[in-house]
Amino acid sequence: MAEVTCSFCGRNKKDVDLMISGIHAHICDKCVMQASQILTEEKKNKVETGALPNFKLIKPREIKKFLDEYVIGQDQAKRIMSVAVYNHYKRLMQRRMDTDIYIEKSNIIMVGETGTGKTYLARTLAKILQVPFCIADATVLTEAGYVGEDVESILTRLLQAADYNTEAAERGIVYID
Repeated sequence: MAEVTCSFCGRNKKDVDLMISGIHAHICDKCVMQASQILTEEKKNKVETGALPNFKLIKPREIKKFLDEYVIGQDQAKRIMSVAVYNHYKRLMQRRMDTDIYIEKSNIIMVGETGTGKTYLARTLAKILQVPFCIADATVLTEAGYVGEDVESILTRLLQAADYNTEAAERGIVYID
């Protein structure tokens, strides 16, 4: 009878505490432990690099730096938006993982005169994050069933901006002007 060895590391059955045998392969307890550590690390990396598919979370400092290249002035708004957007996407990614951490939901209201760059700032953020973006006019929003636009029509516009990719639309930005 052939000597039983781990198919991964080659250790002999006598040299390990436990050997799990399958039909065509064997794995020792040390290799199982190493595989478990790799899986744990991969899960952790998924949270840090984006549990949302095809999405790279950018740090607030990098977002601000990118905004500085496109938006002149408005330093306080750029700083606040950078942190808020980072926290928002961090919250979305954390929600998909099994953790006990809860990140508070936050919305942003930008107030300013016409031409101060509110829309441009939001559009530039969408460009940085590579997420779909749509603008809705608040003056025509009405309750469903009445003449005017409702929430469903805004979401349809966002879905169109995402080329009907629902995963991308879930990460998109809706700007109500």
